[in-house]
Amino acid sequence: MGRPSRDASGSAASEVRSVLEPVVAALGLDLEDLDVQSSGRRRRVSVVIDRDGGVDLDGIAAVSRAVSDALDASDAMGDDPYTLEVTSPGIDRPLTLPRHWRRNIGRRVRVHLAGGSTLEGRVREVDDDGVLLAVDVKGKPESLERRTTWSDVVRGEVQVEFRRPQGTDSPEDEFASDDFATDADDAARDADDTARDADDAARDADDTARDEEA
Repeated sequence: MGRPSRDASGSAASEVRSVLEPVVAALGLDLEDLDVQSSGRRRRVSVVIDRDGGVDLDGIAAVSRAVSDALDASDAMGDDPYTLEVTSPGIDRPLTLPRHWRRNIGRRVRVHLAGGSTLEGRVREVDDDGVLLAVDVKGKPESLERRTTWSDVVRGEVQVEFRRPQGTDSPEDEFASDDFATDADDAARDADDTARDADDAARDADDTARDEEA
């Protein structure tokens, strides 16, 4: 008799998490989120991982192999086929744990406070007690530093910035800036090449006209 199928929610997700958390931790990462969904007899297991400094493609690949081996060796998924998806958090991931805030030092955030109010500013420092923010006051961006304890914070939301102040770039932003600069340089070179081609074509046309007149 085959292993019984399990419901995709509740106890199944809990069992999958208990299998995967030590596997992910052994690779030096945090299991940030886990979702198990059913579609007929097939299941989809979505695993979100992260660590200080972020996760590159090699890290994703290593976790995917380790997680797949662990699931296949366990009884957590029963006999039903499944697909595995391993990703890192997107920018829309709520900041609910101190490590989430630490990994977003230098970014602008909207903070939802326990009393129901919100504030906006930039994350300056994070420690065991709370977060230091440069907050917006009376229309003046980041004009006042405010320390907020974790007991007062419900969650944070990272705000997308197209241009960030100098000195606040994360490694990902630096790569993005380099990419934009490279694209701009390439575009400038292409424009120069196009201009030179146009000049050459004009000279060729002049030469042809002179030859015809001769």
